[in-house]
Amino acid sequence: MKKRNLYYIIADILVVTMAFMFFIWIKPASRRFYLPEYYEPFLYFLFIWVAVSVAIDKYRLHKKKDYRDVLFPIILGDFIILATITVLIYAFQQFGYSRMIVFGTIAVSFAMEFLLGWLFFSGIKLRRDADHFDNFRMATKKAIKDQLKLVKSDEILQAKIDAKVPPLNKELVIDNAGKEVFSYIENQIDLEHMYTLLVATSTRFNIENQPLHYYNAIVNLKRVNDIQRINKFFETVNDKLPHRGIFIGRVQTNVLAKKNFLKKYPPGINYILYVPFFFWKRVLPKLPGLKRIYFFVTKGRNRAISRAETFGRLYSCGFEVVAHELVNDSIYFTARKIQDPSYDYNASYGPLIRLKRVGKNGRTIYVYKMRTMHPYSEYLQEYVYDQSQLQDGGKFKNDFRVHTAGKFMRKFWIDELPMLFNLIKGDLKVVGVRPLSQHYFDLYDEDLKEKRIRTRPGLVPPFYADMPKTLEEIQASENRYLDAYHKQPFITDVKYFWKASYNIIFKKARSK
Repeated sequence: MKKRNLYYIIADILVVTMAFMFFIWIKPASRRFYLPEYYEPFLYFLFIWVAVSVAIDKYRLHKKKDYRDVLFPIILGDFIILATITVLIYAFQQFGYSRMIVFGTIAVSFAMEFLLGWLFFSGIKLRRDADHFDNFRMATKKAIKDQLKLVKSDEILQAKIDAKVPPLNKELVIDNAGKEVFSYIENQIDLEHMYTLLVATSTRFNIENQPLHYYNAIVNLKRVNDIQRINKFFETVNDKLPHRGIFIGRVQTNVLAKKNFLKKYPPGINYILYVPFFFWKRVLPKLPGLKRIYFFVTKGRNRAISRAETFGRLYSCGFEVVAHELVNDSIYFTARKIQDPSYDYNASYGPLIRLKRVGKNGRTIYVYKMRTMHPYSEYLQEYVYDQSQLQDGGKFKNDFRVHTAGKFMRKFWIDELPMLFNLIKGDLKVVGVRPLSQHYFDLYDEDLKEKRIRTRPGLVPPFYADMPKTLEEIQASENRYLDAYHKQPFITDVKYFWKASYNIIFKKARSK
């Protein structure tokens, strides 16, 4: 253990002891009863306090980059301590201890830690700002000298214009991200070219400040997880790049973040600690109303984000993903600008989503479903099709857009329940062809497209009656249904409904 961490532990022990002694002092008969009676249990309490705090890295204050990184371990650690002490009291039937002393000590210690943590980081921030100012002043001074040299030397100036800049980008990438990252970037673009911009930023300002269409490539070493308004950032990058310009970035996906979190703690304990982490990072940001609390506290930094959401956001902002690779603890991606952003102002994070589908007469309808895919997955239809093609049943093979809970909901039809609202509205009927997205609809033959838009889509598609496997078989199945439906609508729907019900109940037909 580093000496600096030991000082933090000693300081924390003093804080907890002061809180404990405060409540001992205000209780009557403290010297005669409470102090001797509580002395030994308090030592056990201190051991639990320090052990939990060490386990969650609460004392590694010097490595924190944001005051929220200081305060979150305090909140998490004290919550775990409170839960542990409560469980121990009930498990060993130790109801004789004063609740004011036990829980008051925890509450006051938490308040003091919170205040001291905030003051501590404020001091660190002041020091860092001073260092940054000194570095900025030195860099500015050096830049002025370099410019004077350029003015004096036509040869140097011409070399700067004709060829490349000095190999500063290589050194910066290796120093900040490592040789593996440099190797990935070098395979994608010419990192040393004067029209390549290298940044490590989470703010749009540093991109907006660049000239329009000057750089052919922009490389950002900062994680997407730490960007407050991701789409606005991507849109700004899109605006600054020319057509087919390259953007390289990195993201630590929720899967990698979970893996790293579980590695930090002993087996068994790690999953217990992961529960509040999961709720804070994955559940709270998706709940209407409560997500405002999350983004107010975190400012959107260090968020949990999936690969599907990251790529989906890129596609919604006018990029196509041409390469990606896992390097260290992040996925580095290469995206090419192909169009202007779509500016989706109706994007949803919540459990209930509206999906654009082709309805009767070709008009767009909005189908309601439970979310089974990561946010922004709808923008990845073409990407997933190119990567995976279709599997048996017309679904995409190895569709990484579907999350774990989504697979469960699809298996038991839970995701389809909100579509009953579309049935009541009249957008759908009970039996009918499946409502398709525009991309999937465009894969169909022209004559079948014409037949499809003459009727309303349905909740129960003919797919479950015929169980086709390929796209051609699916189209043949729908052709048979539509031909029969146009001759005998009611009888056809009844026939297909009972046949589909039999396959679903007895043959376990499911949506994947």
